[in-house]
Amino acid sequence: MDAVRVALLREVLAGTEWPAVTRRFAGVLRSSVVSHGGGLLLVGTAEYEPWHLAAHLVDEAAWSGQPELAPTLVRHRVRPSDPAHLAVGLGRLEAAGRGSTLLVVAPDQPDGGLLERVHDARRAGATVLSLDRGDREVHGLAHEALTVAEAQDVDLDTVQHLVSAAAGENTLPGGSAPLPRARRRFRDRLSRLADHLTSPPPTRW
Repeated sequence: MDAVRVALLREVLAGTEWPAVTRRFAGVLRSSVVSHGGGLLLVGTAEYEPWHLAAHLVDEAAWSGQPELAPTLVRHRVRPSDPAHLAVGLGRLEAAGRGSTLLVVAPDQPDGGLLERVHDARRAGATVLSLDRGDREVHGLAHEALTVAEAQDVDLDTVQHLVSAAAGENTLPGGSAPLPRARRRFRDRLSRLADHLTSPPPTRW
């Protein structure tokens, strides 16, 4: 069944640039959090919180042996009843500085408050990456951006899955080729993504 799912995913992505560009983006993300060691902050917009990307990155951090990949999900609205890992508000961005990596997921235009905090974090030395729809202000703040336009052949949710799957790939010291074990794991990740493409949306993290 896994082979069938992987074949399905490859058919969906065949002839597109997405496997290559998401691997490159994931490589930048992985390099930043592993080399800088300042932690990964993940934030969406007021209308969209990247719950599933956070959960998948936590899984990849465990499977790949790279705990730095496990993000802190920064939220626009935090309730007193929220568990600790879901109770980090936007104020956390004010403490981001040199060594920190900030990944902004923006399927819609961020409000001015978020953009101001991201700008301040960048000025303080944080590395800023974005997954977005092409918003100019977000692009102006990001050191590395991956845009998923409305008319393209995959959606932003699928690209998030590809990025998280690729982020957990290990590489040979001093090189870029994945280890054989990492290749097998990436195949497993593609199988899970094929599950996602053919299944109802998962429940909130």
